[in-house]
Amino acid sequence: MSSVRSLNLFAPNSLPMVQPGDDLSGLVADALRREDLSLQDGDVLVVAQKIVSKSEGRLVRLADVRPTDRALDLAGKVNKDPRLVQLILDESNEVVRFRKDVLIVEHRLGFVMANAGIDMSNVLQEDSDDTALLLPLDPDRSARNLRRGLGEAFGVDVGVVINDSHGRAWRNGTVGVAIGVAGIASLWDLRGAPDMFGRHLQSTEVGTADELAAAGSLLMGQSSEATPVVVIRGFSWRPQEDATAHGLVRARQYDLFR
Repeated sequence: MSSVRSLNLFAPNSLPMVQPGDDLSGLVADALRREDLSLQDGDVLVVAQKIVSKSEGRLVRLADVRPTDRALDLAGKVNKDPRLVQLILDESNEVVRFRKDVLIVEHRLGFVMANAGIDMSNVLQEDSDDTALLLPLDPDRSARNLRRGLGEAFGVDVGVVINDSHGRAWRNGTVGVAIGVAGIASLWDLRGAPDMFGRHLQSTEVGTADELAAAGSLLMGQSSEATPVVVIRGFSWRPQEDATAHGLVRARQYDLFR
């Protein structure tokens, strides 16, 4: 018997443009069936934040935003539209760092990220009306809804990871990270487990959901690929019903850099 370990990743190509109010799990199930694909027990679906936010109507017209004095002042320092800065402030707990063209905040969900995850790429824009897309109100709840809907559609138990693209403080480039999780542990604690030579691990915790999110991002791409759902098959995991992405956020008392 072969000892080779492998993961298989595949992505349906026929998912339609998602609109506010759409049943996202139904759209994904239909796309899989159109392409003669199915889901199996143990599959993990990585779903792009943007289609989740779109289905939940997290779109804001900048024309409807009235910037405060604070937003106007900060916008001048970071060279951004004051209306966009106001949205960022509204979605944030605090401003962590800023300089020209860069605004890093702690999002209300706890993630430290640029621009509170607010984006206008791959969002249909009207000629005279810029539209911004916000993160889901509760990405873990969104992931649970997708897990339940797809599980019912195919009669299987799957894990769901909602991913977004984040930069990192000491490395160039963005990577996919998990902002919502359902069914699968976001963090695997290996402290106390033996290594190859029997030495017990002292501090190893694996950001499993982030690793799955990054793997899915390789197929999703970052521009015009239009593959916002990736199925990962062959990853070994055990269901965790109370799973959330919040466990990936380092508690402030252990944050040595703020």
